[in-house]
Amino acid sequence: MIAKAHARYIRISPRKIRLVMDAVRGKKVEEALNILSFMPKKGASILKKLIESAVANAQENQNLDVDQLRIAQIYADEGPVLKRWRPRALGRATMIRKRTSHLTVILEEIK
Repeated sequence: MIAKAHARYIRISPRKIRLVMDAVRGKKVEEALNILSFMPKKGASILKKLIESAVANAQENQNLDVDQLRIAQIYADEGPVLKRWRPRALGRATMIRKRTSHLTVILEEIK
C-alpha cells in the first residue's frame, strides 16, 4: 500500500529543495522527520510538513501503520516561473526568474 502527498506552487527553486530531498530519500519516516527537524535549510521545514501530510493520509485513508512507513519516492518538479525585472546601467534591464516547485512524496509500507 502507498500513500501520497503533493504540494504545488511552493516558492523555492527545485534545485535547492532537491538537496534536502536527497538527505531523506529511502529512509524510514521517523528517521526522515528527525533529520529534517535539525536541518538549517529553508526547504527542510517545507518538506517536513509535506511528509507529515503524507503520514496523515496513510493513517486516515489506508489505515497503515506509521512505524512501518518509508519514503519510496520523493521528487520536485518545476512549477511556473515568476518573471521580474531589475534596472541595470545605461537604461538596460535584467530579468529575474523567481522559480516555483511542485513537490511529491510517496510513502510505502515496509513488509
